[in-house]
Amino acid sequence: MTQDLYATLGVSRNASPEEIKKAYRKLARQLHPDVNPDEAIQERFKEVTRAYHVLSDPQKREMYDLGGDPLSASGAGAGFGAGFSFTDIMDAFFGQGAGTGRGPRPRTRRGQDALIRVSLDLAEAAFGAEKELKVDTAVTCSRCSGAGTSPGTSLAPCSTCSGRGEISHVQRSFLGEVRTMRPCPTCRGFGTVIPDPCSECSGDGRVRARRAVHVSVPGGVDTGTRIQLTGEGEVGPGGGPAGDLFVEINVASHPVFTRHGDDLLCTITVPMTAAALGTTVELPTLEADVASTDNSDIERSLPLEIRPGIQSGEQLVARGRGVPRLRRTGRGDVVATVVVETPTRLDKQQTELLRQLAALREEEEPVPTVDGRPKGVFDRFRDAFGGGR
Repeated sequence: MTQDLYATLGVSRNASPEEIKKAYRKLARQLHPDVNPDEAIQERFKEVTRAYHVLSDPQKREMYDLGGDPLSASGAGAGFGAGFSFTDIMDAFFGQGAGTGRGPRPRTRRGQDALIRVSLDLAEAAFGAEKELKVDTAVTCSRCSGAGTSPGTSLAPCSTCSGRGEISHVQRSFLGEVRTMRPCPTCRGFGTVIPDPCSECSGDGRVRARRAVHVSVPGGVDTGTRIQLTGEGEVGPGGGPAGDLFVEINVASHPVFTRHGDDLLCTITVPMTAAALGTTVELPTLEADVASTDNSDIERSLPLEIRPGIQSGEQLVARGRGVPRLRRTGRGDVVATVVVETPTRLDKQQTELLRQLAALREEEEPVPTVDGRPKGVFDRFRDAFGGGR
């Protein structure tokens, strides 16, 4: 050969295979016909590709180093050689074997994950619960045990691809012989066919069935929490391993409490007289929703002290009586907002008593608080003598 292949790639004669591949990769990006459509550049690209074809093959490189012509031996001295294909270029860019086939793919594959939603009441979400769920998923076919074949029969090699799972598609172009690998249309890439499919699963190796799944819900879950059950999802094709089952929690509303994170919020409405005089309110606990009737150890109510003179909107907090924290220690709080109820219907006696109370408190002509700050004795004294004008 008159052409110096090492000079064509711009490498030394003792260059390693990685250096040769790196040099070709760099030149191919610069000279590829898609980047430079000029005919002279295309011819240069052919020369570079021819040089890489020889120097990347240990046997052909050795023949070239000894003075032989490895290209003429293939019968294509002016081209790429009968054995050269587009897969050689793919190997240079993506590594050895990138352009070659992957072989038959397995029939047994992992199944998909499944999702089911379950509704819990607030007490179950707070303290945990044991649930028995009915799920409809793919399970292994009991007739063929996942093989997909009828009992007594077996898989057979595909006659189209001879068990390789793929077929070669060859085209001629200005680059030479371009060969691509495609999945075999007969066996769909498996390399085998099922001559006598199972009548129960039609060769898939699995059927759909409803089954019971037990799930332990930990305390502290909330709406949107997902619990993962490994291996309880869909069984894979060919009786492959099952995916996972995800249980998504939805917490129903509660008649007393509203959940806010780990805290329980509620509203306590007290009469005006109770707010003025003070009282004790028995607030039902969340534990009472899950306690059995014969369990006397459960505190079914929580006493909250309403101090005399409490105002509407003030909050009473019971520390550590809220929702247990998920995967942590401790509990949130119970926060009760007080609403003072003003009577709307008064009889004659009640009206007279309130008038007497107003007189005793010198509130016959009350001055409304506009700025949110209650007026004291000095404010009233100033207003009486015109100091507020």
